[in-house]
Amino acid sequence: MRVKIYESSTSAGSASRRPRTGGKTRAANLLAALPWIGPAVLLIFAVVIYPAGLMFYNSTRDISISGIDKGSAGLANFAQVFAFPAFWPIVGRTILWVVAVVAVTVVISLALAQLLNKAFPGRQLVRLAVIIPWASSVVMTTLAVYYGLEPYFGIINRFLVDVGLVGTPEGYGWTKHADTAFVWSIALAGFVSLPFTTYTILAGLQNIPGDALEAAKMDGASPRRTYFSVVLPQLRAALSVAILINIINVFNSLPILKVMTGSIPGYDADTIMTMIFKYIQDQHQIEVASALSVIGFLIVLAIVAVYIKTVRPMKEL
Repeated sequence: MRVKIYESSTSAGSASRRPRTGGKTRAANLLAALPWIGPAVLLIFAVVIYPAGLMFYNSTRDISISGIDKGSAGLANFAQVFAFPAFWPIVGRTILWVVAVVAVTVVISLALAQLLNKAFPGRQLVRLAVIIPWASSVVMTTLAVYYGLEPYFGIINRFLVDVGLVGTPEGYGWTKHADTAFVWSIALAGFVSLPFTTYTILAGLQNIPGDALEAAKMDGASPRRTYFSVVLPQLRAALSVAILINIINVFNSLPILKVMTGSIPGYDADTIMTMIFKYIQDQHQIEVASALSVIGFLIVLAIVAVYIKTVRPMKEL
């Protein structure tokens, strides 16, 4: 019995003196993976982290028109942004812009994906045609719509006159008024966002088990009941990811609003992104533009955080 106790204590002592190699193993694995993840890490630092850090830094500096850093400005740039009379209307318009574009995109994409999921002659060609707005230049597409809405010679304006939706023979100056230009911008942004959202939802539709649809049909469920009770819940993951990415993209969108509303004086059609552009391009206030960029970054970060916390896009069904 004494021998067994001695052997057990000896084994325990040897185990306690055994070197711990877990940390070294992890370090070795990290070094081994570095050649593979290193380029991605460098790219993220160069494209994301460094510009974001420079933006935060510039937001607290006093920078001249010629780009000379005159020293620290503290929070004066943020105070100037918040004191701007049009700031809060611009924030509200930005939220309206994001909600409207994402809602229009998702509703149309749900119907379009459902159509593209059916078998019909020429389906492949239709699927390819849906990609066109995504493959085309956003600026080119926006300019085509912008000139199409011009009075007298715009083809879209002329069509609206011919079908009786516009009463005046010369058409209507859609892009000359803040409200109508903003509405057309929402429609155009939804059109440009359709391909990605449609294909994301279409991928989700094709992953729905056929047995679930067959069971609903056997139970006598109507097509409407089947869609809302079986299909739509199965699309939760695809829809959640598509909406999240659309929120970020639409919030940071500039080209459409810049082309469609850039010629309108004042700030009645501006969002945070177009206002940042005006601070840089028109007023040459890089530091104030950086401060507004920080505010916009924090707003979209808060929106995304609330969305992820509430919806949980990656949650398993």
